[in-house]
Amino acid sequence: MKKINAQPNLTPPSNALFFSSWSGGKDSCLALHRACMAGAKPACLLTIICEDGLRSRSHGLRRDVIAAQATALGIPLLTRCATWAGYEAAFVDALHAIRAKGIQGGIFGDIDFPPHREWEEKVCAQAGLIPYLPLWGDARPALLREFIALGYKALIVRINESKLSREFLGRTIDAKIIGEFQKIGIDPCGENGEYHTIVVDGPIFSGPLSVTIGSRLDTECSGYCTLDIHVQNVDEDAGADDR
Repeated sequence: MKKINAQPNLTPPSNALFFSSWSGGKDSCLALHRACMAGAKPACLLTIICEDGLRSRSHGLRRDVIAAQATALGIPLLTRCATWAGYEAAFVDALHAIRAKGIQGGIFGDIDFPPHREWEEKVCAQAGLIPYLPLWGDARPALLREFIALGYKALIVRINESKLSREFLGRTIDAKIIGEFQKIGIDPCGENGEYHTIVVDGPIFSGPLSVTIGSRLDTECSGYCTLDIHVQNVDEDAGADDR
């Protein structure tokens, strides 16, 4: 694996158009927040959906839930459907479509895991795009506290059952739960795959998502359990160039 430079590009220039690699969770949201506060302009959210078109590939969120987030953010949603094996090809295909619209860069919510950054630099290079990592190198607990202090609300929607019990599903990310994570001995940001979240409200949202919690699902990700989240009053066809 190639050696990478110590510091990536952090945020796009003021007024520059960018896409956001969007999982629906706290890290992609905080990265989007920082880019917007720096004056850059979000042109679209990019999410890879499972091959059946129903749920997001990374967090297991229903497509209409991702669409509801995009609506609340006022940012068009771009999706591609893919298996894990076809993920990279689908992502690059979407990047070429993004570049054709005159967008020159994209943001990612990774913090400090070099293989993820290497992959992002590789796929962006294939489409002539510049990757930006607004969170890169910052202390993990500090990022989580910043997210909370800014007024964002996120719920835990997927847990690794070897790290956390199912009782954490549906919990809100707050100061109390950070203390619980530290007591258990897991990374507060879940960077080792302990958990995933959905953001349902915050300062760059037009208003909170109206969500209800459904059943717990065992997913194709071995050892993980996912909470089925439903959202009210959303256009399920919202999005751009959906395949």
